[in-house]
Amino acid sequence: MPFRKDPPFPHGTVPSSAIVLVNLGTPDEPTRKAVRRYLKQFLSDPRVVEIPARIWWFILNLFILPFRSGQSAAKYRTIWTKEGSPLKVHTRKQAALLEKTLLDRSHEGVKVAMAMRYGSPSLPEVLD
Repeated sequence: MPFRKDPPFPHGTVPSSAIVLVNLGTPDEPTRKAVRRYLKQFLSDPRVVEIPARIWWFILNLFILPFRSGQSAAKYRTIWTKEGSPLKVHTRKQAALLEKTLLDRSHEGVKVAMAMRYGSPSLPEVLD
């Protein structure tokens, strides 16, 4: 992920701070399509799989994604809650509790958000 320029700061405004809780990621829903999209993003990262890109592309697209997506979706369905993915639900709750704790301790203006490295809300989306 490339670095982005700081947004323009209009002088005379109150500076604000933010904390972003980042988790690895989770599919948006426990379906084959959503899990495939998540796995493709996650497993295409060369920091996750250090096999030469051309070789890995064939393995990923011809073997892993067609078969693993459905199997993983079935496993996700066993842990999915009414609120969604447990990882996303708990990360969202942690962000809300941290923001409330900071507010209770007189740290007004500190925004706390959550992001996922893979999946949504994506880290670039939250930082924007």
